[in-house]
Amino acid sequence: MYEQISHAILNDTLRQLSTSKQDKQWQFFYTRLGANFYAIYSLFHHLYGHRPDFKPQLAHLVAVLAERYGQRSAALKAQDLAREQDHAWFMHQKWVGMALYCDGFAGTLSHMQTKLAYLQELGVNMVHIMPICDCPETNNDGGYAVRDYKKIDPRYGSEQDLDQLIHLMQQREMLLALDVVVNHTSDEHAWAIKAKQGDATYQDYYYMFDDRTLPDIYESTMPEVFPEQAPGSFTFNAETQKWVMTVFNHYQWDLNYSNPAVLIEILDVILFWANKGVDILRLDAVAFLWKKMGSSCQNEREAHLILQLLKDCCQVVAPSVLFIAEAIVSPTEIIKYFGEDAVNAKECEIAYNATLMALLWDAVATKQTQLLYKGIEGLPEKLDRATWLNYVRCHDDIGLGFSDESIIAAGFDPVSHRRFLVDYYTGHYEDSNAKGFAFGVNKKTGDARISGALASLAGLETALAKQDASAIDDAIATISLLHNFIMAFGGMPLLYYGDAVGTLNDDAYLIDSSKMNDNRWVHRPTLDWAQMDKRQQKGTVEQRIFSAIKQLIAVRKEISAFADLNNRALIALDNPHVIAFSREVATGMHARVLVIANFDVQAHCIPTQAFQQKGWLKQTTVTDLCSGQSIPLTPAGIVIPKLTAYWLSI
Repeated sequence: MYEQISHAILNDTLRQLSTSKQDKQWQFFYTRLGANFYAIYSLFHHLYGHRPDFKPQLAHLVAVLAERYGQRSAALKAQDLAREQDHAWFMHQKWVGMALYCDGFAGTLSHMQTKLAYLQELGVNMVHIMPICDCPETNNDGGYAVRDYKKIDPRYGSEQDLDQLIHLMQQREMLLALDVVVNHTSDEHAWAIKAKQGDATYQDYYYMFDDRTLPDIYESTMPEVFPEQAPGSFTFNAETQKWVMTVFNHYQWDLNYSNPAVLIEILDVILFWANKGVDILRLDAVAFLWKKMGSSCQNEREAHLILQLLKDCCQVVAPSVLFIAEAIVSPTEIIKYFGEDAVNAKECEIAYNATLMALLWDAVATKQTQLLYKGIEGLPEKLDRATWLNYVRCHDDIGLGFSDESIIAAGFDPVSHRRFLVDYYTGHYEDSNAKGFAFGVNKKTGDARISGALASLAGLETALAKQDASAIDDAIATISLLHNFIMAFGGMPLLYYGDAVGTLNDDAYLIDSSKMNDNRWVHRPTLDWAQMDKRQQKGTVEQRIFSAIKQLIAVRKEISAFADLNNRALIALDNPHVIAFSREVATGMHARVLVIANFDVQAHCIPTQAFQQKGWLKQTTVTDLCSGQSIPLTPAGIVIPKLTAYWLSI
């Protein structure tokens, strides 16, 4: 029945399209629309079929698809065809990303153009530029409170600057990722302004209530995102005398996706940026898209249906564009944001591996790998045509989101272990050189997250202040070890700007009244390019870190086993400080690789029997692909130096 109705509506909709859209260049649009329309119709009907405006809203959605396809350039349409023929193109080991703030990294989009050579020198060929859409001068949450989705903020430059940057990146075969903030807008967005003026149409774009009755019901089951700086999930708006849902900050109004007009508006924004030539769109805060009383208002079934609908629509107009799910949730939940198909990602092709990031920091603090092993073992298997973003640091805090079950299985108590980690990274543990800050402290529960630059959390800031050469060596080794792991794990490694030269905490935010109460700005630096240039000076800390990471990237790109094909196998070792896994593909250079990582500050000898049973490590020496050095195998086993990971070709 659904299929018959959907075809009838599709045929009726197509008849209404302009006759100018009937020539040969539209054949791919009609083919893709026909292939995806049953899914589009079914999802749209499930979400909005009860509404009297269902059919006109569906017709509007199709009209938006046709309009945006008509605006798509011939070059991008050719790219669509090429990538359609190679669905797994983004899973190749050649891709290495970096996330950065435009102003912190280069100042402006125009200056970004001059920094592409630096990125290529390092080996980075995917660049995620943090939000650059127009937002208020203050109350902007680092760009995540958008005032205009289709306008570049003048602080970063112009639309022409972005066009030129995209052109130059395409010439260098570099991918560009940009944000679309799908969960909320600034309270200065045009929709919010009209809502404040009493326009009922735009008040329905948000969650607005006349009194506290329904907000109180919602809040009874909703966890607080920012309990310190923005407690609660609703804000009273004096202009309308209404309560507005504001899950994040009081100036970020949550969009109401139970209104189909909101979904179509955001779809249009996504296609606008796709037509600019953006390769990857990072969809922010996707876990929060659907609000339901009596729930946490996170990870609801309808949130997934919305993402599936957006992906199906994007497949019609711009099938070469990928989605990143920004959902920092548990492993059992994050895996759902790839979608339900057995092979293809039907929601987002890429997702942040936040669990791995937190587990790595646990291993650094404990010098042990039991929780890292258990956590990786507990990661659900992803879809074949989907991949992780593996990262060590990002613009956000470090949440300790690994499961209690994994912590217990590793031999720790969940509450005391998380407390230890916060103490370790915030200077309240005697044997720690880490220099970080507690973020999002919840006085009701005692929970907290961690802010801080990678190098400072790894002990480099403290070691430099003490001029302790041994501690400096250990900090540099830790930075290299962490990057080594994300390069080898399986997925696309995502570096964070400044980390490749050991940039430390930046306390300049404390003199800015709009930032001083959010200590995440301590790891959102403005780069000192004089310091960055030290990467060329032999023996400097910057050069030692940069050259190590550059080498890892270059070698990674040569290892066919590092393509993300669900080809990782953990190997159990009888050593609490060392972790090992293999990566294997059928053909290619270095098609089978063994990764062994030691997170302790002491060397460890690992017996080779477990490996020899698999036919590995039977020779007298093996080569570490990272360094090119020959590693001797003794009757006792293989020695892994402190804070070191080997990539062994087997």
